[in-house]
Amino acid sequence: MTTQPPAPYVEFDGRPAAEDDLRSAALRGFCHFTALQVRDGGVRGLGLHLARLDAANRELFGQPLDGGRVRELVRHALEGAGVRDASVRVHGCPPPEDGGTRVMVTVDQPARAASGVRALMSVPYARTAPHIKRPGDFGQTYHGLLAGRAGFDEALLTLPGGVVTEGAFTNVGFWDGTSVVWPDAPALAGTTMALLELGLARAGSPSARRPVTLEGPDGIGRYRAAFACNARGITAVGRIDERRFAVDEELLSLLDRAYGSAPPEAL
Repeated sequence: MTTQPPAPYVEFDGRPAAEDDLRSAALRGFCHFTALQVRDGGVRGLGLHLARLDAANRELFGQPLDGGRVRELVRHALEGAGVRDASVRVHGCPPPEDGGTRVMVTVDQPARAASGVRALMSVPYARTAPHIKRPGDFGQTYHGLLAGRAGFDEALLTLPGGVVTEGAFTNVGFWDGTSVVWPDAPALAGTTMALLELGLARAGSPSARRPVTLEGPDGIGRYRAAFACNARGITAVGRIDERRFAVDEELLSLLDRAYGSAPPEAL
């Protein structure tokens, strides 16, 4: 008999979610979020997560989302769930009639660290407003399912002309033997990606943004190695479609050091 994992603990504005809260969130779906990995009450890149929530809230709902309030709500939800290590999502939901943005916090089991070598299948798909992190993107999930059925780990989203943007659930970077290159295209600026950019710059190995395509002068074939990153960590990319990449241990070590140079921030 398979044991099902426990359901996430959910709060709305600091109180346990009621049935009506969950029904409204499920049926409306127009919101934004950020995903945190909390360990012993700390979060790497917490300031970046709070800035993301505030910027998205201003754009979608025309009002700020105070970082102090978010921190208090996350702490409260962690206490309610009785944990200090967790996968946490903070959602900014449409304001009710009386004003301020509703905040939904979900507390789930800590995510396993990313591992292995990933294979990506390129697909022609661009997310609407890719700079905003939000749930329920049908195309993103659809292409991810197709990639899995074809024997790949994730979809690689591309624009017309084979312009590489991002993974379905990750940022993708490339290594030319000297520096890390991020695709210069519309994409979500992930928190792990931002921490890597800052850490690489501190280490004297700043990354760059350049056009990256599947073929041609800017094609992926000019790069020695590739990797994917998100809140679960950093993994080598061993294949994009039929193009193979070597696993560069020197690159992975550089990325681990860059990421590790950012200490967790207390909630």
